[in-house]
Amino acid sequence: MRLLAAAQEGGATVSECWLTASRVDFTDDDSWYREWTHTADASNERGFAAFADGYLVTARSNWLRAINYYQAAAYPFDLAPDKQRAAISAMRECAANYLRHREPRGEIVSIPWLSEYALQAYYLPARATKDPSPVVICVGEPGHRKEEYLSKLARHAFERGISLLAVDVLGDGTGLPFEKVAQRHKLELAIEPVMDYLVGRDDVDADRIAILGDGWSSSFVARGIAFDPRFAAAVCDGGIWDLHEQEFLKRRMATADADTRWCPATSRTLRNVSCPLLITVGERGWLMTDRVAELTEKLGADRRDITLKVFTCAETAAAQGHIDNPTLANEFIFDWIAARLGAGSRSLDRQRLAL
Repeated sequence: MRLLAAAQEGGATVSECWLTASRVDFTDDDSWYREWTHTADASNERGFAAFADGYLVTARSNWLRAINYYQAAAYPFDLAPDKQRAAISAMRECAANYLRHREPRGEIVSIPWLSEYALQAYYLPARATKDPSPVVICVGEPGHRKEEYLSKLARHAFERGISLLAVDVLGDGTGLPFEKVAQRHKLELAIEPVMDYLVGRDDVDADRIAILGDGWSSSFVARGIAFDPRFAAAVCDGGIWDLHEQEFLKRRMATADADTRWCPATSRTLRNVSCPLLITVGERGWLMTDRVAELTEKLGADRRDITLKVFTCAETAAAQGHIDNPTLANEFIFDWIAARLGAGSRSLDRQRLAL
């Protein structure tokens, strides 16, 4: 489903997805990896061939598709480590080629975090200028790699005049394994050094930095921004998952007549997220939308700028993380971000339409 949804953003083609899936032999444990790698290799080779002939648009398009196909090849949880490393390495090579030949050129950056674990990120400027610009940080939950944002999110930021920093918490592949880092350190502590990096850039407007936690199924992004007043806007769960887990534990331990309802006042995260906040959920997501709406209403009682958007089954984007139609969700999300950052110009768009 993720690959088919990526097709509408240029991250795959429907025909290649169906063809590859049709070749997978589920009696062969290596078939999934082999077939998706075959499709990714073909797209990667087309990219190099187009580049050699001077067709940069075609080269970039093929590298973007290859990124998602290599990610699909690396997806199985029981995949042999050497095969997973090979797929991820090829995926990052395609991302590097895309960034190198993007207009304007993108950057691969290393952000210090732990002494034995650096974060890798991709910085995509919206314009070929050194004037300070608004930026959105796109952070992937564990299981989501930053490479998918090159097709999934970059266009939405670029068309609104917003630069994008795509980052995940999976490291640059040179330090400790992610599993060990997650056991020893709180993931939310990675948000501060990412913000520090952007604030230190001359081409970034430090007063117009937003953050987007993609595919949220935890509250680590919300916890990371709760005590950092530098964010101008945030799109994340707002701490809802933490409250959901707290409520579950209270129900397990409570007596029959105990009150186990959500209470925003009990969450340090919810109390301290001060920037404008957007929470988006799908009607078929993992949390009941009426409970999310109840919580959001309580959060807005003190007149904070909090917006809730529920995507219904009738309009799609209703699955967890909007995986069934990320385009629809991202259009709403980036319009909201642009409005909060003062990016883009609706009046200029009206003038162009009039012409």
